Amino acid sequence: MILETKRLILRPWDEADAESLYEYAKDDRVGPAAGWPPHTSVENSREVIKTVLSVPETYAVCLKDDNKAIGSIGLMIGKNSNLDIPENEGEIGYWIGVPFWGRELIPEATSELIRHAFADLHLETLWCGYFDGNEKSKRCQEKCGFTYHHTDKDVHWKLMNDLRTEHITRLTKEKWESSLHR
Repeated sequence: MILETKRLILRPWDEADAESLYEYAKDDRVGPAAGWPPHTSVENSREVIKTVLSVPETYAVCLKDDNKAIGSIGLMIGKNSNLDIPENEGEIGYWIGVPFWGRELIPEATSELIRHAFADLHLETLWCGYFDGNEKSKRCQEKCGFTYHHTDKDVHWKLMNDLRTEHITRLTKEKWESSLHR
């Protein structure tokens, strides 16, 4: 499936995206804040595309200008989520390369994924999380209508082998629908 916004194409990842993925995912300001280690090579990025990103409802975030992958956004439904949620709920995760920070691209992509989750997939609730100190992710969630739900402290994060504090936010279909009519 391909989703589009005013400036973006959200499309499935392809192994041909490995160089672009590496270009942005090697930056240590990106992965660790999102909960994964920086990529070490184009081959490492290709392997991540094959084993992590090539799953249903995970999309390369691309500018319409050139269709080059500059970030990623995904929807993990039910048991595929990092959270313990039922099959009619989903968790959204995202990141974008540093050169694209501050351009409101991830809120734009997130808003489209929210629309898709509620209107096309008929989910009832969406969840999102951010780690302590990741103010950019917190702001994105607020802009997209998510509200604070709870905090989990001392969570062992396997990909980084560390302990983290994660703040969990949520958005219900009912709240999203009511925001459309304002």
